[in-house]
Amino acid sequence: MRPSFLPKWLDRIIAGVPVLLLLLAVTIPAPKPANAIPAFARKYGLPCSACHITWPELNNFGQVFRDNGYQLMNDRDTPITRDAAYFPASVRITPAWHRESADNQTVDSIPGGGDGSVAVQRTVTQAGFDLSGMDMWFGGTLFNNISFIVLPSSDPTATWHFESAYVRFDNIKGSSWLNFKVGRYELDMPVSEKREWTLSQDGGFYYIYHFKPFGDMNPFGGIGDNQLGVELAGHSSNSYWRYNFSVVSSLDGGVNLAYGEANAFGASPANFNPAGRTFDYYGHVEHAFNVPNAGYMKVGGYLYYGFAPTYWKTTDSTTLLYGLGNKPFYRAGAEWLWYNNHWNLKGVYLHGWENACLASCIPGDMGHLPIGGGQAPSWNGGFLEAEYVISPQWVLLGRYELVRMAQQAVTTNPGNQSNFDAFTFASRWNPFMFSRAGLAVQAEWSYIRSTDITNQGGVFGQGCFTGPPCHISSNSLYLATDFAF
Repeated sequence: MRPSFLPKWLDRIIAGVPVLLLLLAVTIPAPKPANAIPAFARKYGLPCSACHITWPELNNFGQVFRDNGYQLMNDRDTPITRDAAYFPASVRITPAWHRESADNQTVDSIPGGGDGSVAVQRTVTQAGFDLSGMDMWFGGTLFNNISFIVLPSSDPTATWHFESAYVRFDNIKGSSWLNFKVGRYELDMPVSEKREWTLSQDGGFYYIYHFKPFGDMNPFGGIGDNQLGVELAGHSSNSYWRYNFSVVSSLDGGVNLAYGEANAFGASPANFNPAGRTFDYYGHVEHAFNVPNAGYMKVGGYLYYGFAPTYWKTTDSTTLLYGLGNKPFYRAGAEWLWYNNHWNLKGVYLHGWENACLASCIPGDMGHLPIGGGQAPSWNGGFLEAEYVISPQWVLLGRYELVRMAQQAVTTNPGNQSNFDAFTFASRWNPFMFSRAGLAVQAEWSYIRSTDITNQGGVFGQGCFTGPPCHISSNSLYLATDFAF
């Protein structure tokens, strides 16, 4: 509560001090040259700008290094040649201040409820200091052409799970076109969501990678989720040509053959629906080329084709054993990326489709559509992202993303329900990045406006207070220090 002796204008200035201090930090010119990301910098002694446009986003040299199984293909690759004191480990966490606001939210007219309280529509706003989750990153080579990644990750309350854990066999038969990976890993997306540096609640991910229309019951969380399976990959010597093909379990990256544990880690496996007895498939091909007097360009295409159950085998009519009645869905699209001097421009398109039964069947009804009509939903989405690289230490970003429904899951739903537009603007400044540690200071603002459903933090599902037609808008202001050691 504001003390009565303070004028309102002074109260507002005091409340804004944390924001002003971090904004000032972002706009100070960088004083030192940037060096390397910690884990591999300690091994190879390369500068940060050798592998990164800005940490953690890779440039082409960094992509080749990653495609080769984190090897430079020289005598420094194998761990038996390294000093025994070297250990390939890094830790990352992001202390932050953020402000979240969303309109058209349903709240009690009397705080806490009680006699006479009714549901009303309000704008809900919160602000304060916070922590991100923490990553403990281990990676490198076990031997020549055998590499690994282990990434234990926690939420802000230190509930841990394995974000990634895999072994990769590189350059099989001496060919860069044959590389094999097994474990849990990020799919080879057109633009990596795990390496993006936007971090806010509304702007810290790509919506099209996770989008599902209103009322959709498919347990699949999205192609942005890390998956469990095997990958066959290959690339040319400069990674201008690349391909990836994965076969993954149909459980959205979860463990113990149960849906949901990839995202709700720490919960009991008994709380999640079991997987169906099928596999999903993902493929990605891209080609890069130099454009005379216009920089470096990439084009490519990708497809995820999966299955999900519509009912379950049970015991005692209550315990779910495994999924049955599997129905298909897919996500397909194309990419275009252009790197020209200080500008990086990225465009990704996605078309989504789901079997009608995945979207609108009554659970447990052996795959029957609900009375009133259900149909296969489909949608189109994409984003355009522009980065201006002032230096390897300082980058500015702007992104626009949208989704438009082509066909609703239920015929009575409004045609534009679930449509959205999202905007993100950010500045990321690295005051230093040495072989032992690095620091980034980030300012970010994001905004999203959706039709007929809530969108706070990208969580689609709750309808508007007033009912269709309506719009819900939310925004995030995020100021953070992002460091790795």
